[in-house]
Amino acid sequence: MGTNVGMSKTFDAVQRQIAAMGCDVFEVGLFNPDAAGEPTMLPRTWDAETLLRSVPWMRLQNRNGRNVYVRPAGEHNLSLVDDLTAQAVVAMKREGFSPALVVRTSPGNHQVWLKHPIQLDRELGTAAARALAERFGGDRGAADWRHFGRMAGLANRKAKYADPATGLFPYVLLLEADGNVYPEAERFLAEVSAGVERTHEERKQARERVGSRSMKARPVTLKSIDAFRSDARYGGDGNRVDLAYAIYAFAHGLGTADVSAAIRARNLAHKGNERRQEEYVERTIKKALGAIERQVVGRGR
Repeated sequence: MGTNVGMSKTFDAVQRQIAAMGCDVFEVGLFNPDAAGEPTMLPRTWDAETLLRSVPWMRLQNRNGRNVYVRPAGEHNLSLVDDLTAQAVVAMKREGFSPALVVRTSPGNHQVWLKHPIQLDRELGTAAARALAERFGGDRGAADWRHFGRMAGLANRKAKYADPATGLFPYVLLLEADGNVYPEAERFLAEVSAGVERTHEERKQARERVGSRSMKARPVTLKSIDAFRSDARYGGDGNRVDLAYAIYAFAHGLGTADVSAAIRARNLAHKGNERRQEEYVERTIKKALGAIERQVVGRGR
């Protein structure tokens, strides 16, 4: 394939993909786990115009070993479902979940983006992605509100897909890109929203039941998170300490704000920027509340 022809095909695929996604701003990630002397990930945040101007650079980076990924920046109205068979894509359409975008990432493997009629917050976006992955056999590990999908028109440079005879990699093919909202969107989002609300209510009730019991025998002074940090059982593992303390604190009636503040009392800079630190605290609190809920449910059986 000539350079000009190849560039034109890549540009067309990228242009159609981002038009179907319909976002104002995109995050692009160029990933090479074997990069020598360079970051493994080159992140970029671009509007559509800048992204299209950058196609030659992305193509060069892809040729030099980097896989190219894209996702909406910030909260959005899309759900990515990864690792689908062609039969699963057909089933989605038959059941009213026609994708706004269908990409073949490698022979037999597909990614689709579904477009919702409204922007979803992080919790609802993750719940929707998980429900779709479970329903149609997608990868649950890739089911969250901000997962990267592959950029069409460029090569999938995973080593396992290299042709043993030629060393060439398969191109990520754009199969469909109508950009439409799927027919079952309103009904599906109502179901997912109801599930999220049920989870909130179940956790609230679990906290109240545990808090009610613990208040009857609550010690005058609760153990601080420092007591957990000095406990040899946790071996100085900050993640284990934070989770153990959170479970203990919730079981003894402390609120989310107090637990969050205690976890943040240690330096979390190694977790990344402020957003990543906040996500870590949220994950820890969610795990702790889940553990409390399981304890309550187990006692009620």
